[in-house]
Amino acid sequence: MPFSYEGVVYLRRLFRFAGKYKIYLILAPLMVIGEVAMETYIPQLIARLVNLINEAEQTPLEMREILLLGGQMILMSILSLAFGAGAARMASIGAMGFSKNLRHGLFEKAQSFSFKNIDKFSTASLVTRLTTDVNQVQNMLMMLIRMAVRSPIMFVMAFFWAWRMNPSLITILLVAVPLLFTGLGVIIKLAFPRFKVMMEKYDALNGSVQENLIAIRVVKAFVRESFEKSKFARSADDLMNAQRRAEKVVILNGPLMQILMNGCIVAVIWFGGRQIARGDMNLGDLTSFITYITQILMSLMILSFIFVSYVLSKASVARINEVLDEQPDIVSPEQSVQSVPDGSIVFDHVSFSYTGSKEREVLKDISFSIRSGETIGLIGATGSAKSTLVSLIPRLYDVTEGKVLVGGNDVRQYDTAVLRDAVSVVLQKNVLFSGSIAENLRWGNENATQEEIEAACKVAQADEFVKAFPDGYQMDLGQGGVNVSGGQKQRLCIARALLKKPKVMILDDATSAVDTATDARIREALRDQMPETTKIIIAQRITSVQDADRIIVLDEGKISDIGTHEELLERSEIYREVYHSQQKGADD
Repeated sequence: MPFSYEGVVYLRRLFRFAGKYKIYLILAPLMVIGEVAMETYIPQLIARLVNLINEAEQTPLEMREILLLGGQMILMSILSLAFGAGAARMASIGAMGFSKNLRHGLFEKAQSFSFKNIDKFSTASLVTRLTTDVNQVQNMLMMLIRMAVRSPIMFVMAFFWAWRMNPSLITILLVAVPLLFTGLGVIIKLAFPRFKVMMEKYDALNGSVQENLIAIRVVKAFVRESFEKSKFARSADDLMNAQRRAEKVVILNGPLMQILMNGCIVAVIWFGGRQIARGDMNLGDLTSFITYITQILMSLMILSFIFVSYVLSKASVARINEVLDEQPDIVSPEQSVQSVPDGSIVFDHVSFSYTGSKEREVLKDISFSIRSGETIGLIGATGSAKSTLVSLIPRLYDVTEGKVLVGGNDVRQYDTAVLRDAVSVVLQKNVLFSGSIAENLRWGNENATQEEIEAACKVAQADEFVKAFPDGYQMDLGQGGVNVSGGQKQRLCIARALLKKPKVMILDDATSAVDTATDARIREALRDQMPETTKIIIAQRITSVQDADRIIVLDEGKISDIGTHEELLERSEIYREVYHSQQKGADD
C-alpha cells in the first residue's frame, strides 16, 4: 500500500529542517483548533435561533434574545476568521522557511558528493529534486499543518454535537465512511506508481532543457534547432501524458466525495423529516444537524485530499531522502593529514573502475613515481584514460586497487580540502562563472591581491588580453564566460589554478585552444616561475610535452612506456607514430 509507515517516517525525518521556523509550525495547528471550535459551535446558535422563530406562534418572540444570538454568531464568525487567517499565515511562513532550509540541506549534501555520487543521480535529476520535489513537499507540509489538524478535530467536534442532537441519524455515516475509504484506498494504490513515473519525466524534461541551453552554440552551429525543438516537444508530451495518467485517477476522488455527501444529506433530510413529522425532532435541530453532517463529510473530504496529496508528495519525499541518505564515497579520515609536504607523486599498482567491477577496469596496474618539481607529459589515444589517471591524484575518485601517494602520504589519509588545495587541476572542460574576471580568478585564492592576480595572468599569458578589455579585470564574463574565446577561457582557468600556489599542477589538455607559440610561452613561464611545483601536462600535441622531464605513454589504460622525448622516439612505437604523423601534418 503506498500509504506506508515507511513513507511517514521519511516525512518525519525531513522535519529536522524546520529549524527556527518550528514555532510557526506549532502555532498554526493551535490556531486551526480555535477556528474549528468556533465553526462547530455556530450551528448550535443557528438551531436555537430557528427554534425560537419556529415557536413564535406559541411563545412571544423576544427581540433581545434574537439580537443576543445574532451577536454571538457574529463574534464567533469574526473569531473563526481571525484564527483561520492566523493559521494560514503561520503555515505559510513555516512551510516556506522549511523548504528554504531543506533546499539548503540538499545543496550542501550535493556539494559533499564525489564525482561518482553525482554520476549516480545525474545533474538534471538533482535540479528537479531541489526545485519541483521540494515544492511538492512544501505544499504537502502546508496541507498537513492546517488540514491534517483541521480534519480530525472537525470530525470529532461535529460528530459530538450531531450525536448529542440525534444519535439515531448519525448511523447514516456508518454506511458512507467505509465506502469513502474503500474508494480512496483504490485511488491511492493506482495513483502512486503513476506519480512516480511523472517525476521521472520531469527529470528527463529538465535534462533536455539543461543540455540544450549549455550547448546552445553547438546547436546553432549545426543548425539543429528543429531537432532540439522536436526533442523538447517529445519530452513535454511525455510529461503531459504522465500527468494525465496520474490525474485521471486522482480526480475520481472529487465525484466520489460529492456522491457520498449528497447521498448522506438526502438521507438525513428524509429520515429527519419523518422524525419532525412525528414530533421527535425540531426544525432548528434538523437544520443544524445537516450542517454538522456537511462538516463531518467535508472533514472526510479534506482527509481524502490529504491522502491524495501524500501520494503525490511521497514520490518527492522518497527522492529527496535518496539524496540525503546518499553517503559520499570520498570523505576525510578522522585523523587526517593536514599538510602536503611536497609535490612528489607515486602510483603503486593502481587499478580503477568506475563501476567497481574488475572486469570493467579503465586503469590496469599503473605504477610510476614523480619527483617533486618535475614536469611530466602524459599522452595517449582518445579513451586511454589520461583524465581518469590524473583525477585520482586530488582524489576526485578513489582507486579500486593499489594506492596513490602525494608528498609521501596515501591521498586517502589527507583531509580532502587540504589535498585539493595543494593540487590545482585545469580540467578539459573549462568553466567560468557569472561575475567579473577578478571574481573568477579569486576562486583560486579569495584573498589574492590585484598584484597577485596580474602576476598569475602574466604566467598564463592572459594579462595582455584582459587589460585590452574596456573594464579590464572588472569586465563581467557573463554566464559561463560567454564574453571570451575558448583560448582566453583556457588561459584564465590556468591563472585561476596558479593563484592557489599548488604543490602539484595538472593541465588536462588545458592549452588545446591556444596557438603553439602561446602554448610554448605558458610552459616556459611555468618552468621558470614555479620550479618547485610538480607539473603534469596532458596534451594531444607532442610539442606541448616534448620538453618535459619525462613523458608517460598510456595505451588502453596501461602504461606503454615512460621516458624522455628522445628515448621514446627511439623505443616507443606508439610515441614515434604520433610524433611522425604530427610532424608530417606540420610539414604539409
